[in-house]
Amino acid sequence: MKVAIVGASGAVGQEFLRILEERAFPIDELLLFGSERSAGKKYAFKGKEHEVRLLQHNDDFRGVDFAFVSAGGSTSKAFAETITKHGAVMIDNSSAFRMDEDVPLVVPECNAEDALVRPKGIIANPNCTTIMMVVVLQPLERLSHIRRIRVASYQSASGAGAAAMAELEEQYRQLVAGEKPTVEKFPHQLAYNVIPQIDVFTDSDYTKEEMKMFNETRKIMHTDACCSATCVRVSSLRSHSESVWIETQRPISVEEARRAIAAAPGCTLKDDPGQGIYPMPLETAGHDDIYVGRIRKDLACDNGLTLWLSGDQIRKGAALNAVQIAEYLISH
Repeated sequence: MKVAIVGASGAVGQEFLRILEERAFPIDELLLFGSERSAGKKYAFKGKEHEVRLLQHNDDFRGVDFAFVSAGGSTSKAFAETITKHGAVMIDNSSAFRMDEDVPLVVPECNAEDALVRPKGIIANPNCTTIMMVVVLQPLERLSHIRRIRVASYQSASGAGAAAMAELEEQYRQLVAGEKPTVEKFPHQLAYNVIPQIDVFTDSDYTKEEMKMFNETRKIMHTDACCSATCVRVSSLRSHSESVWIETQRPISVEEARRAIAAAPGCTLKDDPGQGIYPMPLETAGHDDIYVGRIRKDLACDNGLTLWLSGDQIRKGAALNAVQIAEYLISH
């Protein structure tokens, strides 16, 4: 098995290295690629150093089975043909191909079989907030069709990359020292703050991030459900959280929902609010599952449920989901 990672120096690229080693992914040869800034850097994998190559339009991907790509949408678009022309399966972490009709958008717990049909040799990894939500909603959809979804996300600095995480930490240091905080990776100061904007606004006054949740959910779950989202950047470092309201075809009891989520792959139920037990980003960071709690009836809708979830944005929200797609393809 020959595997490539494009964008190896980034936060997700580094997580790919950790997850592939942790899960004993079958790799005989590993190739790392990056920009001119990253080329030449060396990273350890299974006790051996690997040097980052400059990503170029050549035949470096000949013989590659899987290429995990996390280098931004423009790079994915520019190099997709180069990466796939010799038969490599490109699993792309950007938004470049997510809504392309010829590119499956896959979360293995929901629609793994979609990955088997990929006319362009590309499989898209969904947006992190969408991944986390659909993993939890899929077992509820099996109980009763979900008609409407409303969600407020609380997204960590990691969603904007490693440099953004460093900026948040630096802002706290600067503020404690009485210095003016550096603001480059976010539209406003994030430390001691929340920012109700992730990505740019569209003509509808929803951001692109919020529209991703609408469109990607429908494609992944093969559903006609509409998803209305408000995506907010908060000052946690690594895990995202979401408050989700759903309206189903028939009422689902809290007990039914808890049983379904507890039994679902990729989910961990953590729901005893009377004892202060519910998921929090400080505790979900570094874990694979999406943690779910505060499941309750929606007081504003007879057929409604409300729940809270939290999960590691870099793992299941990005690198882990991509690796699980490749594992499914190997097993099939």
